[in-house]
Amino acid sequence: MQLLASLFLPTYPDPPGPKVVSNAVAVASQLGAKLDAAVINVDIPDVSNALSSLLLDLPEKIREVNAASRKRGKALLGTVAAEAARCNITLTSQELRAQPAFIGEAAAGEGRYFDLCMVGWARDTESSRMTAEEVVFSSGRPTLILPGDEDVGALDHVVIAWDGSRVAARAVADAKPFLERASTISIITVTDEKVLPSEDIGDRLAHGLAARGLRVKAESIHAVDNEIGAALEDHAIRINGSLLVMGGWGHSRIRDFVLGGATEGILSDLRLPVLMSH
Repeated sequence: MQLLASLFLPTYPDPPGPKVVSNAVAVASQLGAKLDAAVINVDIPDVSNALSSLLLDLPEKIREVNAASRKRGKALLGTVAAEAARCNITLTSQELRAQPAFIGEAAAGEGRYFDLCMVGWARDTESSRMTAEEVVFSSGRPTLILPGDEDVGALDHVVIAWDGSRVAARAVADAKPFLERASTISIITVTDEKVLPSEDIGDRLAHGLAARGLRVKAESIHAVDNEIGAALEDHAIRINGSLLVMGGWGHSRIRDFVLGGATEGILSDLRLPVLMSH
């Protein structure tokens, strides 16, 4: 059964980084997946009154913002189509609309119809982080978060952040298409951040994956004075990992996410592709 992946491209207030499209198409190619590209254009309702219309010409400003968002969306879909054709990827596309506060929610709702969601991440761009959070925690699908400024290359060294938790187990299961294609799999367990179920949890996961015919090794690390998210990324980069797999911990409180330490750290400073499951 062929994998169906969806790429979400919000166009307001800023479009994704320049590499998100090419990276997403490259991932679809590596997985042999069909790709759906969905731009999410902003739809700001006209809530102006007579005074604001007179002083600020608010309706015209709203029309300009909406039109600029749609223009960026058209350009992004054109870029995806060209890149998919170059890589011989089967592509479908769509244009979604949402009010500013519900762009991530629109992406998450649409993502439920696919096997894998992909979103871009850009430093100091709050909209990209908010969309990523919403898709991770509300879509019910694994979400691949892609850096927006550099090529990701082949995702052939998969690093699993493992603490024996439910969400970590979910992430490992969701990572199956990547694990099956990996030349190297590393399991890392941070031992000084919280109480773990036992001392051998990394070895037990490694044994299970090896029994499935995968090449895997396990090791333990110490965060020391680093934040847990930074420690995971630092180590993954140090061992030349190309993809970090981890569970996303958090819950929603009136649309304000309360995130776990590792999740918060990764979403604050993404330095390599991360597959996150909740």
